[in-house]
Amino acid sequence: MKDVFLSIVIPAYNEEKKIGRTLSLIVDYLNKKIFDWEIIVIDDGSRDRTKDIIKRFMGDKRISLIGNEKNRGKGYSVKKGILRAQGGFILFSDADLSTPIDEMDKLFLCLRNGYDIAIGSRGLEESKIIIPQFWIRQTMGKIFNLIIRFFILPGIKDTQCGFKLFKGSIAKKVFSLLKIDGFAFDVEVLYIAEKLNLKIKEVPIKWYDSPESKVNPTIDSFKMLIDVCKIKMRSIRKKYRCTKINDNASRKESGVGKSS
Repeated sequence: MKDVFLSIVIPAYNEEKKIGRTLSLIVDYLNKKIFDWEIIVIDDGSRDRTKDIIKRFMGDKRISLIGNEKNRGKGYSVKKGILRAQGGFILFSDADLSTPIDEMDKLFLCLRNGYDIAIGSRGLEESKIIIPQFWIRQTMGKIFNLIIRFFILPGIKDTQCGFKLFKGSIAKKVFSLLKIDGFAFDVEVLYIAEKLNLKIKEVPIKWYDSPESKVNPTIDSFKMLIDVCKIKMRSIRKKYRCTKINDNASRKESGVGKSS
């Protein structure tokens, strides 16, 4: 494959109703661009026809499928895809494409302006929530975000939006340190990034709730809180081996911050 400018990593679990439309929309968007790209879909042990639908798109060699033998978790799957990605920039997106793919242009603008990571956010005043979540998911999400902001990431209003763009080497550096396999991996990713002294920018986006979300607002929220406690304890015990990247010179020396 030629030098890849952009990799898009998509974790998928039982997404037969959505993954075909998502891939079609992303491919249509990317085919209007002049750069080389790849899409990596990680099937996390789906029990439906998700893999069969993805394979229909694989006549295009820029689209690949990684399969987990059993369900391992969203964090595990995203990490696996990012460590496989070849792009100078790496985006991970949810399989339901709740954030439209053309919103990525806003994230790229931030990276051009000196940021290392740009994350889609539903928590900013300028964000446009076209289809809101059901009230119980909204409530649980707000409580979770308050806990995160109080204990771990005070400066970030929305850690959980599944639409994040990284410089490629930075994504690999951050995800190589990731320990969380489940839904709370976003929190750990951003926590590690802050420990590395990376520049993170929240970006207002359009967002459409997917009523068929795989997140259970009670069970998964409880699991996420347990994982957040684990992140906090690892931090207290200094288990994260993060050497801060203080300036441009040290970024270049470490290989972090290069975009190709």
